[in-house]
Amino acid sequence: MAKQLVITRELHAPRELVFKVWSEVEHLKKWWGPVGLTFGYAKLDFRPGGLFHYQMSMPDGTEMWGRFVFEEIVPNEKIVFHNAFSDKEGNAVRAAFNENFPLEIRNVLTFEEHDGKTILTISGGPLHATEAEQQFFESMFDSMNEGFGGTFDQLEAYLKSVSG
Repeated sequence: MAKQLVITRELHAPRELVFKVWSEVEHLKKWWGPVGLTFGYAKLDFRPGGLFHYQMSMPDGTEMWGRFVFEEIVPNEKIVFHNAFSDKEGNAVRAAFNENFPLEIRNVLTFEEHDGKTILTISGGPLHATEAEQQFFESMFDSMNEGFGGTFDQLEAYLKSVSG
């Protein structure tokens, strides 16, 4: 069995609010993505088979496009999506930084309520990966943990700002 990246974060917000900020584009634009990047384009069709397609800019002006394709949505409980780097048209493309980074990653995001807090867990792994792609993905765990850590820090700050 191929190893999955698993990250869990306790958020000081009710589950319904945490789910909402994952499911509405105006919220996603405020916190999703690597620290320091800003949203340009973002379009969300939040339903199974739907697409979240977005463009972000780095401080030096370099653009990055990405997409999620939603596989399964259980309101306030689970979102399953495939994410990938993309082109402007929303087609999955190889990561610019390494040809061995998998084309698509399947992520399972769960939301568990516990004493008014939400336990958010994301687990993900490559879809249809070669052995080289799986090995490269696993070699990136530390970097991806750091990246998701920054993204989830932004999520936590955003949740505080919208929950008063």
